[in-house]
Amino acid sequence: MFHHSLVELMDRRLWEAAQKGDVHHLQSLIKEDPLILRAVPLAGTETPLHIACLSGHLDFAKEIINLRPEFARELNQDGFTPLHIASANGDIEIVKLLLNVDRNICLLKGKNRLIPLHYAVIKGRKNVMRELLVASPDSAEEVTARGETCLHLAVKNHQFEAFKLLLENLNEINKYDLLNKKDIQGNTVLHLAVSIKQYEVVDLVLDENVVAKGTVEVNSLNKRGLTPLEVLFKESGDRDIEEILRASGAVSVENLQQEALPQSWVVPVQDPSKEQSSREQRGGRPRSRSKKLQDFFKYNKTIDPPGKVRDTLLVIAILIATATYQTVLSPPGGVWQDTYWPDGNNNTSNDGIMPSRRIAGQSVMGTNNPISYGLFLVFNSIGFFVSLHTINFLTIGFPLQLELQVSLVALTVTYDTVMSAITPNRGISLFFTIFSIVFPVFLPHITMLLRNYCKKPKFLIKICELFT
Repeated sequence: MFHHSLVELMDRRLWEAAQKGDVHHLQSLIKEDPLILRAVPLAGTETPLHIACLSGHLDFAKEIINLRPEFARELNQDGFTPLHIASANGDIEIVKLLLNVDRNICLLKGKNRLIPLHYAVIKGRKNVMRELLVASPDSAEEVTARGETCLHLAVKNHQFEAFKLLLENLNEINKYDLLNKKDIQGNTVLHLAVSIKQYEVVDLVLDENVVAKGTVEVNSLNKRGLTPLEVLFKESGDRDIEEILRASGAVSVENLQQEALPQSWVVPVQDPSKEQSSREQRGGRPRSRSKKLQDFFKYNKTIDPPGKVRDTLLVIAILIATATYQTVLSPPGGVWQDTYWPDGNNNTSNDGIMPSRRIAGQSVMGTNNPISYGLFLVFNSIGFFVSLHTINFLTIGFPLQLELQVSLVALTVTYDTVMSAITPNRGISLFFTIFSIVFPVFLPHITMLLRNYCKKPKFLIKICELFT
């Protein structure tokens, strides 16, 4: 019992000495109990060397290594060797000390299969990185449990200077193929750099003066089937990065698949600007400035990302729905503010004209000009229902899809109720009630038929004749 308590006392004092870096205290403890350091591994936690590295006590670490050099290979309960800790902290002298014990500890894997070099990269410890790479050049090829190389970690942690140092090392050992290595998500370094918009990294790896042209696979696909260019589009884009990618031959998956097909299968798509220049060179009529401006802003499916197009269409559809709904609430000419029923005693106005019957809240235009009011309702309703159909179509697969559809149905019923309430003519009101029920149901089929009809060559020729 007394001996057990003495051991616990010695352990506590040993830990205190390691935290303070007190070499003299360590030596006195060893004189009292020569086996004190041999009992340390039985505790299953940090060794005094771990604590010395964590605290940055070089002299204490030297003393421990002289007494128990095997402590340099010990993992603590968090999965770190002393070299992991010293590398993360940037203690270059302790790193050199540990490497003198055994250079192979550079390759010892800790938590999530990270080696000391990985932690040096994450923290941007360039001096430590140089020392570790000299000690073990092969350590640059080691990957984590998530398949990440040192290059992946440098990009993820925004350590550009560390990334440059790694790139220089790859040049020395001729290992540029690591730039194309993928993590468990199938992302290369270029995918990651593009996704977090690290312009410097993209510019560096695609610079022909740094990395030979063709070394980096600019159209590599990740597990989501995206090229780096499409990853950029999904992350809202960056014009400067896009220019660098395209200058290096980056394309979307669609274009990539077309390039893989035999030439006889590919239908060439003429660039409008090139088509225009060739037409002018052949002596054709030059296009006006307005036409050139139209071509500049025209949608181009090879450049414009689908996400941006969808967002733009949603905004436009919502604006149309809002405008058409508001127009029904406040029709042209407004609504009657009073109710008037002509009778035998008061059936003429001061100017001798008999006023028409009116009810407060009903449309003035509908009372005075039913035909114009009917046309107004037809086209306003078409715009309203088509815009709702567009919103529903563009949000397919969104979260809370059911709630959104319930809201759209409620908005449609509200529109119909308001329209019926302000329409003075019962015939018109009944017609539009039926129209508002039937038209939304058949709208998807109507648009499909119109879209198919518009694809017919004869129709296109007629349209071209009208606008040229």
